[in-house]
Amino acid sequence: IQHKGDIISIYRHNEKLLKKTGDKVTAGTPIALLGNTGTATTGAHLHFELWHNGQSIDPSLYISF
Repeated sequence: IQHKGDIISIYRHNEKLLKKTGDKVTAGTPIALLGNTGTATTGAHLHFELWHNGQSIDPSLYISF
């Protein structure tokens, strides 16, 4: 998802995507169903990343978990 400030959030290992490229989403809107894709997974989970200008960034600097 493209956010303000050129930040991109990435969500991997989804079973099914609920949004398409170009769809607008707001906080709380479901974007995908949790899945178990990949070759080294051991169960359903979410892989979450934040990126800025092509560099991965620590999500804890932006989100309170």
